Amino acid sequence: MFVGLGRSGLVLLLVLLSGNIVWAQSVPAPVAAPAVVAPVANPEDAFSAADTAWMLVSSALVLMMTAPGLAMFYSGLVRKKNVLGVMMQCIFLMGVMSIVWAVYGYSLAFGSDVLGGFIGGADFVLLNGVLPHWDASQGTLITPMEATIPKSLHMVYQMMFFIITPGLICGAFAERMKFSTMVVFCILWGTIVYCPLAHWVWSANGWLYTGTYAAFDFAGGTVVHISSGVSALICAILIGRRLGYGQEPMPPHNLTYTCIGAAMLWVGWFGFNAGSALGASKLAVNAFVATHLAAAAGTVVWAGLEWILRGKPSILGACSGAVAGLVCITPACGTVTPIAGMILGVAGAAACFYFCTTVKSKFKYDDALDAFGVHGVGGTVGAILTGVFATRDVIGKPGPQGLLEGNTTQFINQCIGVGAAIAISVVGTVILLKILDATMGLRVNQSEELQGLDVSQHGEEGYIFY
Repeated sequence: MFVGLGRSGLVLLLVLLSGNIVWAQSVPAPVAAPAVVAPVANPEDAFSAADTAWMLVSSALVLMMTAPGLAMFYSGLVRKKNVLGVMMQCIFLMGVMSIVWAVYGYSLAFGSDVLGGFIGGADFVLLNGVLPHWDASQGTLITPMEATIPKSLHMVYQMMFFIITPGLICGAFAERMKFSTMVVFCILWGTIVYCPLAHWVWSANGWLYTGTYAAFDFAGGTVVHISSGVSALICAILIGRRLGYGQEPMPPHNLTYTCIGAAMLWVGWFGFNAGSALGASKLAVNAFVATHLAAAAGTVVWAGLEWILRGKPSILGACSGAVAGLVCITPACGTVTPIAGMILGVAGAAACFYFCTTVKSKFKYDDALDAFGVHGVGGTVGAILTGVFATRDVIGKPGPQGLLEGNTTQFINQCIGVGAAIAISVVGTVILLKILDATMGLRVNQSEELQGLDVSQHGEEGYIFY
């Protein structure tokens, strides 16, 4: 290749090449980009924008379940003179229960154990240790985390459960309880029933979360539905039946409201159940699909039973069946397959139909809007069947509760969890109602009940909207 260069040209070429080599060697080698080093802490503790976005949406969906969802569902079932009273209960609970949760409720439910693990401590009172704060020693903003989301988001998501649970109880004493007594009852009930039960079931050291008696409650079948449903039954019995109950017809005034409310509950339940995965994960997908299929099965079964037994399916039956299916799948959606979810939907709707019709008629208790018949019964059936259908095909491995597929111990533990929820709900509710009856009085007087709670308790009439 050097032919024709001549001796002088060849020398010149060698000099140039040697100069370039020296120059190249004198240039520092480029510094490689620093390798991404995995944090020492568990990767699940790292912030995830996707999980945070999903949990923000889920929080909004669960809040929507109380109002307008539950408010519409319940208000359509009462008589015209009590519609605003029901709506006021829902909207006011959104306000007062939020404040209680932020001040001390979250701490009692998720704080460190006190009283032998009966309830949480004062760790998070007034959101101490929950909100971001500036660390002057490190010169950085510290954001407390719960898995991959900010702890403040976990707090507000759980707040939505704290709001809707006492709202469900209101269906039992609809049209007859004093508004002032209702407010005090819900605050105290949330404090002495809901918070301890949530601590047992969902706190990291809860005796129903881990250990010998560990039971699965993925999204609140025990904490929300059994507690509210059983308490609702106690309220219905102790407060007494509505004037004219069993002697005059008390049909729902507007089933259009009820249907719209049921549809909102169905949609909101995706945040309730799939959101309980605390992230945009495969587990959330399973919970989402299982939830929908359970609701679908419940809708068909309840309406189908009416069709068979009464000759015609009703819109109220279809809506009730959907809610029954949703309640039943709630404790199980993170541990069972969607096909098993359909089975739970069938079982939940059938059991709730029986209690809302046959059992209620036989014992003649006035559970006005079937809070016990749907939530208490549906939650119990779902919690127990979780021990039958829970599978590693969903969770992938034994969870913190130590699930062993096919282990009868898990089924027994589910029954223990149900029993614990029933016990604290019965005892707490009876004590509260007895004290409030002796101090404030539980129900409005006869003339106020005949007039309707819209006027007697709130000085308003909503007839213009009908």
